[in-house]
Amino acid sequence: MDPVFRALPGVETVQAGYCGGDLEAPTYEQVCRQDTGHVECVRVDFDAGLVSYRTLCDVFFGTHDPTTLDRQGHDVGPQYASVIFYLNEDQHVRAIGARNEAQEAFDSPICTRIEPAGKFWPAESYHQEYYRHNPEQGYCQFVIAPKMAKFRKRFSALLRGA
Repeated sequence: MDPVFRALPGVETVQAGYCGGDLEAPTYEQVCRQDTGHVECVRVDFDAGLVSYRTLCDVFFGTHDPTTLDRQGHDVGPQYASVIFYLNEDQHVRAIGARNEAQEAFDSPICTRIEPAGKFWPAESYHQEYYRHNPEQGYCQFVIAPKMAKFRKRFSALLRGA
């Protein structure tokens, strides 16, 4: 989701990391053990005057498969759950509304969890802006590039410079 959100005007920073678990300062290796309760996620800082929280939710639901439990593409496990972590009640309500509206576009039920944000732990430096630094890597070519193409097609009016 990192390159998708970075393409939106009003998004100021996107940081890969981990949220939702109970281990202090988890590492990628620890999260991959699937026993920390953490989910791989991105933290998005944005200017609400330029992009709304609801738009971020709509883009989230419109660019990944929110109907697969603990899975994103070929990545499987609880650390790959589809989750929106909210910071306040307004975000909670807007995320639920976006999920309910997005359901109309899917035949299978959306399983995206909507949970209060706990402590966010930044991922290791090699995870930051992974797509930008590794565009030719297989994962980027087969998972992220198609996601970006889907995003550009569906949300072209929202792109920076559009």
